Amino acid sequence: MHMSHKKKIITIAGKLGSGKSSTAKRVANMLNLAHFSSGDFLRQVATKRGMTIKELMLAAETDKQIDHEIDELLKSKAKEENLIIDSRLAFHWIPESFKVYLEIDPDIAAQRMFFDLESNESRQESEHAKSVEEMKQQMLERHESDIKRYHDLYDINHTDHNNFDLVIDTGKNENDLDSVVNQVIQGYIEHCKDIDR
Repeated sequence: MHMSHKKKIITIAGKLGSGKSSTAKRVANMLNLAHFSSGDFLRQVATKRGMTIKELMLAAETDKQIDHEIDELLKSKAKEENLIIDSRLAFHWIPESFKVYLEIDPDIAAQRMFFDLESNESRQESEHAKSVEEMKQQMLERHESDIKRYHDLYDINHTDHNNFDLVIDTGKNENDLDSVVNQVIQGYIEHCKDIDR
């Protein structure tokens, strides 16, 4: 691959509850990049259709239009520069981006997401869980649903670390948000140096 083909775009994928959107927002602020979240977009689609996120994801297993809408949007984003996208499949549609994957232990993720539900209004409209255990169950179901869907649609495993330039386990104590953000920024700066050479 020629260096010049690399794009000044960061794509962040990762497990549910790994902090994709918090990381993306902070990096976008610090580097003055535009930020796009397919999670926010999905929540809008769900709300528009009068569904929860979970219902929309289940509908997406049979209704190809839902994934198609997001994929087309992501592909169109590939034309831009100086952009950060948090989305599970952006790495696939924009392979020349700086590709980051955030890993996390499901128990830690479930706790974080459950507490986030209480404070995050955009999630309250589309997601519901009465306990950490229920949250974990929902997350695992979504995870399995996504793996199956993306395998059937595109023949890819979107959780395979080999697809990414940088993998960070955000469940580890030393990887707090500041540390994760710094690792992403350092990696992106190196990635951009290759482009500017």
